[in-house]
This record gives sequence, structure tokens and C-alpha cells, in this order.
Amino acid sequence: MFKGIKNSFLFSFILITCNALIISSATAETPKKIGKVLGIADAVIPDYFKDSFLDFREESAEAVDAGKHMLVFADLKGCPYCAQMLKDNFVKSEKDGGNKEFIKTNFDSIHINIKGSRDVAFNKKTDVTEAELAKVLQVSFTPTLLFMNAKNKVVARVNGYRSPREFRQVLNYVKEKAYEKTDFPSYRLMHLKDSVYKFLDHESFNEITDLQKAMKSDKPLMILFEDTTCDECNNFHKEILDLPDTKGLLKELNVVRLDALSDKQIIDTSGNKITASEWLKKEGISYRPAVLFFAEGKERARLTGLIKSFHFQQLLSYMGQKKYHEYNDFIEYGEDYSKKILESGKDIDIWK
Repeated sequence: MFKGIKNSFLFSFILITCNALIISSATAETPKKIGKVLGIADAVIPDYFKDSFLDFREESAEAVDAGKHMLVFADLKGCPYCAQMLKDNFVKSEKDGGNKEFIKTNFDSIHINIKGSRDVAFNKKTDVTEAELAKVLQVSFTPTLLFMNAKNKVVARVNGYRSPREFRQVLNYVKEKAYEKTDFPSYRLMHLKDSVYKFLDHESFNEITDLQKAMKSDKPLMILFEDTTCDECNNFHKEILDLPDTKGLLKELNVVRLDALSDKQIIDTSGNKITASEWLKKEGISYRPAVLFFAEGKERARLTGLIKSFHFQQLLSYMGQKKYHEYNDFIEYGEDYSKKILESGKDIDIWK
């Protein structure tokens, strides 16, 4: 699901609010009241995670000998998305809707901190710290979960929070070694068919099928992918899209909603005739709702994981106000955006 620089903005702003903003609000020298960063939550690592020496070569071999796969949970101190992922999937039992027993039975779980300093022996050529390994593996947001095979190769990757229902598909995919035959987006499409979402309309949606032409508009283009199997789409509408502030920001964008399961042909941003389903598979995107942002002929950002209103509105501001002309990237903009809010005396709730 990670395709280089165009995805590097995906959840880096979560790291900003969980790290740089805390420092900013704590050390700013000003007589004015400084706002607080709310919603921070430290992840509690379950006691069944391995007490590892972080030699991935040995850990993956031990997992294989036990008939399991190695699962690496990469997080960051203060990340509420990480805490929720652990709580819902790793702590909650199956009878309560979680995946705890399935994970314990089929995976050896190991924890790393992407800002950590512990030494990691990843393979024969890579012996680095946790933080350096995160860069090697292009981990720019949290949580990131990596699944390793017997040869210590990453066979599946999860970027961001997943509900127990969605995460179970990834767990099954790895356990069954389906990665030897197919990619995960295709696997999900074959196995997750229950309808849990009825499409909701929104005043900002435009009926557009030629997305290459739409990308040439003066307004930045936002493409939202949903389908009936999406268990987060309803909340995405009610908790984010329907907020008055979000609606105001969306007016600055050309917004298109596509059915990710539709066989209707469209023209993608590169001019290819393709269906939404084929496009997502090509991009390696399995999460719903997925959001892609384009402006002036380039993809500027994408979201393929759980998002809350503060972070989403921050991104809409970056796109709608065309701040990519003023800042090197969204990370730089996010730091400035959030710092100004805190210095104005207002609080930031990153879990709202």
C-alpha cells in the first residue's frame, strides 16, 4: 500500500501532533496562554508480545518453527490510533469482537517504536536502530504492522488503524499464505462481501467520470472511494464530512465519490479507461474509505487508514488553500498550522 513519496504525507501529521506539537505547547516562551494537545493515548503492549532481542532473522525462524508468522507492531508514544488498534484487535477477545486469540495462536508479535534507539538485526545487510529501521521500511505513520515470512520478507503490510472485521481479513490472508498466490486487495474483494454500509449522499459530491479532465481544473481534486463493505464509511460521513467546518473546506475542492465495487468504466487521472475497482487494485489500496488528492497534475496526498476530523480538516486546508506552493510538503505545513492554533490559546483534540 506504500508507493514512495506520494504516500509519505499519509499519516505523518499524526506523528506531528503526537510529537512535535507536544514539545511546542510545552516549551513555547510566551506570556499568552498556550493551547493543549488533547486525545493523546499511550499504547499498552499486551503481555503475550514476545520479549524480543530484535533479531528478526531468529524471530522469523522461531515463528516458522512454531507454525506461525512474525508480526511487527510499529508505534509511537502518544499515538491514539496505535492505542485503539491494540485495544480493539490485540486485547479484546474474539467473543467480544476482537482478534486476540487468533493472533496469539497464529502469530509471534513483536513491538518496535519508530523513534526508538534499540538495535535491530533486520537481515544480513541491515543492522540498525528502531528509528533507522523505520526509515528503511518507509514507515512514516503509526501504527504500521508488518508480517514476515520464513525468509524474513515482508509479505503483508497494514498502514494505520483497522477495525477487527477488516484486520481479520489481513490475518487470514497471512495465515493461509495467500500472499503466495494473490495480492491483498484481490483477497479482500473475494472474501469480504457482507454489506454493512448504505451509500450516503453529500452536498459536496460531483458526478464526474473523466478524472483526468477534472484534475486540470483550477480546484484541487479529491476522490473518495467507498463501497457497501466499508465499516468506517458511515462514521466518516457523520463524524467528519457532515461537520460544518469540513463542509466549508470542501467548497475549495472538486470532490468526487466513486463506488469501489462498481464495474462502470471511468477515466482515471492518467487518462486510462478503467473501473474504480481496477484502479484501487492497481494502486494496492484495500482500505475504505480511501481518499486521493490531486492538484496541478500531481497526486499530493492519499489517506488509506482511519482518520479523525482534526487531521482531515488540516489536510483539506492544505489542499484547498493550495499551501503546497508555500511549503515543501504537508508535514511542514502541518507543523505550522497546528503551532498557530496552540499559540492562539486554543486546544487541539487529535482524537475527535
